[in-house]
Amino acid sequence: MNHPEIGAKATRTITVTAEQLASAVGSGTVDVFATPMAAALMEGAACDLASRYIEDIYTTVGSEICVQHLCPTAPGVTVTAEAELTKADGRFFEFRLTAWDNAGVIATGTHTRVSVKKESFAKKAQERKAQPPQEAK
Repeated sequence: MNHPEIGAKATRTITVTAEQLASAVGSGTVDVFATPMAAALMEGAACDLASRYIEDIYTTVGSEICVQHLCPTAPGVTVTAEAELTKADGRFFEFRLTAWDNAGVIATGTHTRVSVKKESFAKKAQERKAQPPQEAK
């Protein structure tokens, strides 16, 4: 396992497609890049960065994300997301997130990921699937 480097960065870039629009994903009615898709792009960059610091039997899962979607982006425009590692404490990784298009910053945020063993985490999900439905408390 590599020692986490505070300040390390990773990016992901996409070109906005019709499937990523607010009108298509159900997060709005306008044909612009959807907030959940912006969040997913930034989270993906954080996932890529965290994976540099864990062994193959582990993965990281998102445990918290806070996103401010600041500007609209039209279909066909390229968006780049960047995650910067701001803290690493045991199994926990914290990130500063930024996304931008050709005109500038479109979203910012923070994100926390936790390392888990792939096999046991998947098993836990399957065990929960078998449980009877519960009401929210």
